[in-house]
Amino acid sequence: MLTQKNIQSLFFASLLGVLTGCAQSSDGSTPTPNPTPTTNDVDFWLTKANGTVKLEKQTTTLGFNTTTNIYPNIEVNDTQLFQSVDGFGYTLTGGSAQAINQLGTSKKDELLQELFGSSATAISVSYLRISIGASDLNSTVFSYDDMPTGQTDVNLTNFSLTADSQLIQLLKDILLINPNIKIMAAPWSPPVWMKDNNSSIGGSLQPQYYGVYAQYFVKYIQAMQAQGIHIDAITPQNEPLNPYNNPSLLMLASQQTDFIKNNLGPAFQAAGLTTKIVAYDHNCDKPDYPTTVLSDATANSFVDGSAFHLYAGDISALTTVHNAFPTKNLYFTEQYTASTGSFDGDLKWHIKNVVIGSMRNWSKTALEWNLANDASFGPHTSGGCTTCKGAITITGSFSYERNVGYYIIAHASKFVPAGSVRIASTQLGNLNTVAFKTPAGKKVLLAENDGGSPIVFNIKYNGKWVSASLEAGSVGTFVW
Repeated sequence: MLTQKNIQSLFFASLLGVLTGCAQSSDGSTPTPNPTPTTNDVDFWLTKANGTVKLEKQTTTLGFNTTTNIYPNIEVNDTQLFQSVDGFGYTLTGGSAQAINQLGTSKKDELLQELFGSSATAISVSYLRISIGASDLNSTVFSYDDMPTGQTDVNLTNFSLTADSQLIQLLKDILLINPNIKIMAAPWSPPVWMKDNNSSIGGSLQPQYYGVYAQYFVKYIQAMQAQGIHIDAITPQNEPLNPYNNPSLLMLASQQTDFIKNNLGPAFQAAGLTTKIVAYDHNCDKPDYPTTVLSDATANSFVDGSAFHLYAGDISALTTVHNAFPTKNLYFTEQYTASTGSFDGDLKWHIKNVVIGSMRNWSKTALEWNLANDASFGPHTSGGCTTCKGAITITGSFSYERNVGYYIIAHASKFVPAGSVRIASTQLGNLNTVAFKTPAGKKVLLAENDGGSPIVFNIKYNGKWVSASLEAGSVGTFVW
């Protein structure tokens, strides 16, 4: 009778064969010796589901060979190319900036170098998303042109970035470390005087202010550029079908189409802006929203692509939109880990869906939500998210903790720089994979064991293979 203990024994015997250079024969007879690898061809970085190992480089010698074994293959093919990668990262909220700025000068610099630097100990985050005005993870609600109740400012004479001075200074610090980092920006709400309910929560942008709001975006991009901060892309509205957050706005697909084609696109064109306009920026359950925008010929001419979150729907929605508009780009821009979540559960789900899933479905970015917060999951607005857990928790003036969101992104950002290209890799049962070729020519395979049992497998490339293993729920990045 084959018991669970027997199964585990067989697995570890097989794993021992991998590590000692032996191939276990299928009939259970004496293993056939393989040449023991004498040189390491593949670097292997591991995070275990139980958190006992977190993004640690393994010492196992992994050498390519051609000796037959019984393990199934993950095939990597760098002649089959897909989308280029813009980067991996987070949303740098105003609350993130406020929390990070609580650190002492040397500790803050240490953290920023670790997040955005290029040293051996850095995770090399290459993409950031920020809010235009306040998000719900700011301590207060504000826009860049707030007016007393009943007053308007159609000429935007009172426009000012002053309320975001902490965020802007932190971005400048980050740009000193990585001048090439890309930044996407999105508003949670326009100034309330432009809305039909005069509230930061919900409501819609009044058509009479479409032209003024387009100029608001232009002034924002120009003002940030004057600060030395280039905005690579914007979306017209964060979560346009979620009018319940604080701040928030309801912007239907027909409204966004109208705004882009008649106001925002022409305003960018007239101002000579190169900042990309990216549609939607909401859940995967409504791919009809971006397809509606892109189906309008005039709007289409101004739109670079569409952005997605995954609080509803399936990540395959990105491929649905790609197939309908193959020349348009796709971006995965937000998913949060919760204070109520577990390290193992979040590691598995987010690597599978946010990183591997989005990349296998044509996304140019994979972004987690909040970069940093304090120990109470703040700051946030009244009515803002109270359970959103940052990748980093600032625990004092001289201390911080790395949370699961840190490792989710780091398993890609550390090894796959901007300009990399996704290449073909096969899936294998519960083993989810995605592969890349970097600008330096390195191959990177990210693999996640989504099952409940350990897996031994071969990474097959260019007619040779190397054997590796992942425990249940664990994640590995392999580089050669």
